[in-house]
Amino acid sequence: MLKAVGDIERVLARVALRSARPRDLARLRDAFQALPKLQETLKPVNSHHIVKLATVISEYPQLADLLERAIIDNPPVVIREGGVIREHFDEELDELRNISENAGQYLLDVETRERERTGISTLKVGYNRVHGYYIEISRAQSDQAPVDYIRRQTLKNAERFITPELKEFEDKALSAKSRALAREKALYDEVLETVAAELAPLQDAAQALAEMDVLSNFAERATSLRFSAPEFSDQPGFDIEEGRHPVVEQLLDEPFVPNDLLMDTERRMLVITGPNMGGKSTYMRQAALIALLAYTGSFVPANRAVLGPVDRIFTRMAPRMTLPVAALPSWWR
Repeated sequence: MLKAVGDIERVLARVALRSARPRDLARLRDAFQALPKLQETLKPVNSHHIVKLATVISEYPQLADLLERAIIDNPPVVIREGGVIREHFDEELDELRNISENAGQYLLDVETRERERTGISTLKVGYNRVHGYYIEISRAQSDQAPVDYIRRQTLKNAERFITPELKEFEDKALSAKSRALAREKALYDEVLETVAAELAPLQDAAQALAEMDVLSNFAERATSLRFSAPEFSDQPGFDIEEGRHPVVEQLLDEPFVPNDLLMDTERRMLVITGPNMGGKSTYMRQAALIALLAYTGSFVPANRAVLGPVDRIFTRMAPRMTLPVAALPSWWR
């Protein structure tokens, strides 16, 4: 269920700056749609902390409905070229789009209707960038033009006319695309402002979702990778039984050989020796990862792990040096 949520915190940062792109709002919409099912799943969980997180996450049915009605399923990257706002969300936008997209069919309909009305067989409706839309009649039949036809251009073999209806359509059609883009941008900005008005609770919800994501991941990894709960002690030291490196173990084709680690006030340092590629670095990093996982709240890759206080991790993997003995300083030899 959390896979549908995405990086809401990042999206909300863009919403706050009014720079959110259409796909950001689509991700937000998908997240809102996933919340009711998530809340239903969390209801039976008997954990005060999970209940608190679920309360902060909440649900946003009005925003979910708005984004569902406003944004198409797979919007383009930017709003600049349009095609983001869903059909039937706004009547004015639908009309402008219809004019822009169906201009060709409208002209064919006008041509058919005017031929039937006037009985002029040579009548045709056309368009050019200089003179716009026109009704063209051959010179031989031009004297049969109805009185509502207004002469627009005279050619060698034809006369071109305009009617009040065609003039009105021309004014709409020529500006329809730019007006549609402007209207769509205005609608998009309105949707963005509506989301931004709920920014504070949404940011709290994003943080709670992030924590829920981490806890859910910890739980899944503990179950899938056979991790165990660590124990904490006030006494300094490490007591790890059958510890494993969580990353190396997953990359090996053969079983990872677990190993132990014991350090306490009587055994404060270990000198680890062995051939190259023998696992020295893996052993050291394994101890560090077990400590790090335990102190972030995760179970650890070991049968048993008792950890004393840890406030920092130091590591330095020195590069391997191969020098002849004669090249080494006397104090080293």
